[in-house]
Amino acid sequence: MRTTNQSKVTEFMIVGFPNLQEFHTFFFILLLLIYLFTIFGNLVIFAIIKLDAQLHTPMYFFICILSFLEIWYTATTIPKMLSNLLSGKKSISFTGCLLQMYFFHSLGATECYLLTAMAYDRYLAICKPLHYHAIMNTKMCFQMIAGCWICGFMCPVTEVILVSKLPFCGPSKIQHIFCDFPPLLSLACTDTSISILIDFAINAFIILVTFLLIMLSYVKILKNVVKIHTAEGREKAFSTCASHLVVVLLFFGSIIFMYVRLKKSYSLDYDRLFAVIYSVLTPLVNPIIYSLRNKNILNAIKRKIAHKRVQCQCAALNLM
Repeated sequence: MRTTNQSKVTEFMIVGFPNLQEFHTFFFILLLLIYLFTIFGNLVIFAIIKLDAQLHTPMYFFICILSFLEIWYTATTIPKMLSNLLSGKKSISFTGCLLQMYFFHSLGATECYLLTAMAYDRYLAICKPLHYHAIMNTKMCFQMIAGCWICGFMCPVTEVILVSKLPFCGPSKIQHIFCDFPPLLSLACTDTSISILIDFAINAFIILVTFLLIMLSYVKILKNVVKIHTAEGREKAFSTCASHLVVVLLFFGSIIFMYVRLKKSYSLDYDRLFAVIYSVLTPLVNPIIYSLRNKNILNAIKRKIAHKRVQCQCAALNLM
C-alpha cells in the first residue's frame, strides 16, 4: 500500500474472488476467451450493419450503437480484471480507480438510456406504424443517440467528485472484482452516509425510471400484439422485441440488485456474482442474441461472405 505523508491511501488492491485463488489460471483463460468473443461479436454486428444498406433502419441503427457501446463498456473493466488474475499485487491507483468508476458508470448509464430508446422505437413501430417513419427519422435517431451519450456521461460526475474528496486511510482492499462506488465508499475513514444516499438516489433514479419506461413500452406493445388477428403477424411483431427484452431483463435485473439498495444482508460474493452478470455476461450475450436470433443480420452476414467469395474468385481468375 502506498501512502502520502498524511498516511492516506493512494493505491488499492482489488480482492476479486479470494476463495478461488487456485483457479485463477482457468478463470484467466475463460475470461480472455469471453472478452475476445465479445469484442469480435460486437465488431461484426457493428460492421455488418454499417456496410449492409438493407439494415439501415432505426432499429438496426440502435443495435449498431449498442454494439459499439458494449466494446467500450467491457474495455473499462475486463482488461484490468485479466491483469489482476495474473498479477499477485492486483493493485490500482486512486486516480485509476476513479477513472474506471467514471467510465464504467457513464457507459452503464448510457446503456440504460439506449435500451429505453430502443424500447420506444419498437413501441412506435408496432403501436403507431402509420406515424413511425415520420417520427423516427434520421434526425430523431441521431438526437436520441446524442442525448443517451450526453446524459450518460453526465450522470456519475457528482459521485466521482464526492468520492475524490473523501479521505482513505486504510485498509486498502476493495472487496469487489473492479473499482465501484459502494465498495470504495466502505473504505473511507469518515462518515459517508451522505455520499451513500446520493449514490443511491442517482442510481435508483436512472435505473428505475428507465426500466419502468421500458416496461411501460412493452405493456403497450403486448396489448397491440394480442390484437393482431394472424398468428404470423403476432409472431413477427413479437420477434422484433424478444431479443431486446431478454437483454433488458438480464442487464436491469442484475444492476437493480446491485445498486438500488441502501443496506445489504448477504455475502460479498453475491455482489461479485451479479457484477459478473452485468459487466461480462450481458455484453457477451448481446452479439449472440442479436445475430443468431436475427434473420436479417444472419442474411446480411451470408451476403457479405458470398460477396467476398465472388471477389476472391474474380481475383483468382484475373491472375490466371
